[in-house]
Amino acid sequence: MDRRANVIGTGLIGGSVGLALRAKGWNVTGDDADPERSAEALRLGAIDLVGLDQEAEVTFVATPVNHVAEQVTRALARTSGVVTDVGSVKGDIAALITDSRFVPGHPMAGSEQEGLAGAKATMFGGAVWVLTPGPTTAEYAYTKVRDVVRSFAADVVSLSPEQHDTVVALVSHVPHLTAASLMCLADEASAEHEVVLRLAAGGFRDMTRIASGHPGIWPDICVQNADAIGASLDALIEALSRVRDMVRSGDKDALLTRLGQARSARVSLPTGLPDDLELVEVRVAIADRAGELARLTTLAPEVNIYDFEIAHSPEGKQGVGIMVIAADQRDAFLAKLNEAGYSPSTRTLS
Repeated sequence: MDRRANVIGTGLIGGSVGLALRAKGWNVTGDDADPERSAEALRLGAIDLVGLDQEAEVTFVATPVNHVAEQVTRALARTSGVVTDVGSVKGDIAALITDSRFVPGHPMAGSEQEGLAGAKATMFGGAVWVLTPGPTTAEYAYTKVRDVVRSFAADVVSLSPEQHDTVVALVSHVPHLTAASLMCLADEASAEHEVVLRLAAGGFRDMTRIASGHPGIWPDICVQNADAIGASLDALIEALSRVRDMVRSGDKDALLTRLGQARSARVSLPTGLPDDLELVEVRVAIADRAGELARLTTLAPEVNIYDFEIAHSPEGKQGVGIMVIAADQRDAFLAKLNEAGYSPSTRTLS
């Protein structure tokens, strides 16, 4: 049977939804406010046709949050299937649209690349996709959307709209605002001390990485989720105030307890890997030159590198390659690294 779907908004997430659907054999029709972007989605294979298919089983609305309501309303009026969205704020849309065919949703996935350039069919594999059905949502509509999303290898979680907005404010919205604020502090300080940004490496780069995301989507998100974001910011300010008092009073015991709690919570975050898999982190100093990464990662082709990042150094053109591998592959990998002239260090992740 020819399965048919719509995607309204063919940017990063919409393009990825289209690619994921087509990879599963769906015929996808795409629609975007920017005709050039629709044409690009067609050229890249994210959609099969440009327009809106009235007989589509499911329609994904992947527009900026301030346009979601109008496009969901349009899709419900012009199609006969179920409709869902991908917006990162759920309270307003769930309260505004109570049609039984509408299932509010939010995939917790993305990319630092903008638009269709970052779209990929595998974006949602292993990602959490939140659905927030309301009291008027039809069971068949929820089941349809859930099953389609699961076919992308996403982990479906059902929450109330209020729960979603509270949690996402803490784990997504406030971290972005925090990273942006820290980045602005460093930028403003660099006007007086040029060395500040030159020294910004390692942990600073890790913590502020998300500040490189496109700023245009955030004002509307913040307005729509203002209450939850405001409450989380209040809690963060209070937590930072407590840490400030520990620092100023020289309370090393309290600082150690706080940092220990943070470390324990951080290493306990879910990774999507088997719970019984013992992992080790391998660190290797690497030079900034062509082919260095390829040389490093192909030294032991049988080793599965579960995670990889580069911590850049402010001192010259060098950095540290940080790789996470299975503990039982450590010795073989270290032998290859040493043989190639590297000086690796390791630590067990617990």
